[in-house]
Amino acid sequence: MKTTNAIMISVALSSTLYAVDTIDLGKLTVKSSAIKTEVTNVSGEDLKSADLADALTKATPAITIQRRSGIANDIILRGQRKDDINILVDGGKIYGACPNRMDPPTSHVITSNIKDVDIIEGPYDVEDFGTLSGAVKVTTNQPSKDLHGNVNLNVGSWGYKKGSAFISGGNDKIKVLVGASTEKSKQYKDGDGHTLAEQLKLTNPTSSANYKPSEFDRDAYQKTSFMGKAYINLADNQELRLSYTGNRSDNVLYPSTPMDAISDDSDLYNIQYILKNISPYSDKLSFEYYYSTVDHPMTTQYRLSSNGPAGTVANVMSSTIYGGKINNKFHIDDLKLEYGLDASKRNWDGRYYKFYTTNPVSLNKSIPDVDTTNIGIYAKAKKSYKKFDIESGLRYDHTKIEPGTLDSGTTDPSKSYNDLSGYIFTYFHQNESLKYFLGLGKSIRVPDAKESHDRGKDLTGATDGALIGNPNLNETKNYEVDLGLEGNYDNLTSKVKLFYSRLKDFIVYNATDKQYQNTDAKIYGFELSGTYFATDSLYFDYGVAYQRGKKDHPLPNQSDTDLPSIPPVKANFAVHYDYDESLSLKAEVIASGKWTKYDSDNGEQQINGWGVVNLKASKEFKNGFGVTLGIDNLFDKTYAISNTYKDLSLISGSTGDVMLLNEPGRYFYVNLSYKF
Repeated sequence: MKTTNAIMISVALSSTLYAVDTIDLGKLTVKSSAIKTEVTNVSGEDLKSADLADALTKATPAITIQRRSGIANDIILRGQRKDDINILVDGGKIYGACPNRMDPPTSHVITSNIKDVDIIEGPYDVEDFGTLSGAVKVTTNQPSKDLHGNVNLNVGSWGYKKGSAFISGGNDKIKVLVGASTEKSKQYKDGDGHTLAEQLKLTNPTSSANYKPSEFDRDAYQKTSFMGKAYINLADNQELRLSYTGNRSDNVLYPSTPMDAISDDSDLYNIQYILKNISPYSDKLSFEYYYSTVDHPMTTQYRLSSNGPAGTVANVMSSTIYGGKINNKFHIDDLKLEYGLDASKRNWDGRYYKFYTTNPVSLNKSIPDVDTTNIGIYAKAKKSYKKFDIESGLRYDHTKIEPGTLDSGTTDPSKSYNDLSGYIFTYFHQNESLKYFLGLGKSIRVPDAKESHDRGKDLTGATDGALIGNPNLNETKNYEVDLGLEGNYDNLTSKVKLFYSRLKDFIVYNATDKQYQNTDAKIYGFELSGTYFATDSLYFDYGVAYQRGKKDHPLPNQSDTDLPSIPPVKANFAVHYDYDESLSLKAEVIASGKWTKYDSDNGEQQINGWGVVNLKASKEFKNGFGVTLGIDNLFDKTYAISNTYKDLSLISGSTGDVMLLNEPGRYFYVNLSYKF
């Protein structure tokens, strides 16, 4: 009976295309297949800060940073952002508390704690709830039995200082890892020599959002982190894994928005129990529980606006999620099967205040204690047949969104969703060097609490605030096809991929109606990447990504059909030279075309094309010491990457255009390390 059921599950699965890239950010190495990109050694010395978004945008052309500050920046993956991308840390989820994306999920895990990152492009993930158009799955450093450790000291331009360390060791019964880091920086300067505060003042000299004279030169941020892990062998085939990560950020400046983050504190807990080979139908059975929480008070206390009649205005936000997963893997001959149960409950809550730093007065709820509860079941199968490799997956979800009671005693409507998603992915091996791939998939994601229940502030305290969210939003459905080829030859690897994504009820913001709405749309594009090995010591990495997004029809009371947040063509090119095993040199160019296709009705604007050159040299010594020297943006270019979509609260300039935040100018850094 078990065999019959397994075969029935396999036949029922819908199939999809799967791809893998590997990127080593200590010594940039990219391994790429059809849908997944693996980024390894993320704690490499070339990273300027704890900011994972900054690292990923240098690693692959498919990702573009969404700049908000000197740290804690967001990402766009193939034209998708926010909850359209699923972010997981060691299998658990964490969500930022800020509705203005000051603290995206990528900001709650720092680069010095990361072992590798898997980037899945497309709807090819049924294990985790909410993967609409991609996923970023972070694996943090893992403990080992051998005693070893690492100490890093980093200094850079604009007063940047960072120290990090970890130590790991154990025995056959228990392995432990402990790590910590701290860093801070003054405000970076763009290529014209302007700090964050100066960029804001140049945009609108008379705005009350400008920084007070006493705060004009304050540091950009300070951040500390701690991570602890213990892996306990309970028996030869049983292991208990415990982990905790804590992050504490203070006084993070966000110049293009009306508020700054006074603090941003997060805690991630994860427990995993693994049993191996307990029956013919269970090669690996795992039970996982995770819990994460984020507290994020943001205020106007550093801005001129805090001198106004309402004093310092604040939006005090919190976000929590807890969940678990049961997963079983086994095989029948060469048929690999996997199935499981996945469940979670997310809460998002927030309230406005005035006179926050003197005598706080409570105003209306910004997000009214909204719960999003999900339970899903899934199954996957993988089989090879002659020249074909086939993988497929199927998932069913039941989700309910329930808001809390408003101060007036009323409650916004709740809503439930029931959805089926799945994929099929097929490789055809032409020969040992060349293979083709094709993937088809459907995925879904439900609205988040901001999109469904966000409210504006009422400084009088007399009302619940204007409803910006839309409780009646439908879930977004993505129907996608990916196809391409991969070549692996003696001195060349190359991947070419095309994709077309049909989005039903895509969630967008209508700045005219000041509300979130559903619309039908499409995104399509291509990606080219690979490596050429000229000699054993000299090799080249290259990558180009392009995507285009269109709404089927303009939103109500609008005329523009361009989708927002669709970056123009982007290219990454790097030259590596390994003098010997201890000395390596690298030069890279990252460039983007002009942003000419943008959603003008909803705040976006044209952005000029740009290109920067980065240099790096690393030397390892036999005694365990190492040094890395680097320059980013060698020619001190002034340029902006991030557009100004009005689903974020951004500051307008004196001419009416929304403020563009420039990227950092020329940046020098030195990293000293000691490994044992």
